[in-house]
Amino acid sequence: MVSVMVRGIRGATYIEKNEADCIIKETKLLLLEIVEKNQIKAEDICSILFTSTSGLNASFPAMAARELGWKYVPMLCSVEIDVPDSLQNCVRVLMHVNTFLKQDQIKHVYLKEAKKLRDDL
Repeated sequence: MVSVMVRGIRGATYIEKNEADCIIKETKLLLLEIVEKNQIKAEDICSILFTSTSGLNASFPAMAARELGWKYVPMLCSVEIDVPDSLQNCVRVLMHVNTFLKQDQIKHVYLKEAKKLRDDL
């Protein structure tokens, strides 16, 4: 018998400019690709943790999800640890979802320059 599990789905994207429109637009694209590739509906999402590098403060990345209509999904935004020589202008996502997918079936999504964060996937 297959049962529903809570799984984490990772993703990240690069944001070209520290402008609210850019942060929201690119984060929306990331979220939409995550839900499409993993066949998720908003009601399947338990919660989302967003981090952004310190140079991105023009908007909360969670605003992208709110604009998608994800009204009841709990979300939290935080600043990513400032590791020397790490990718800057980056929004990262950890989405917790209820799913029948096995852990090795989850499709993590890395866009633009963020692809190099997990080139093993």
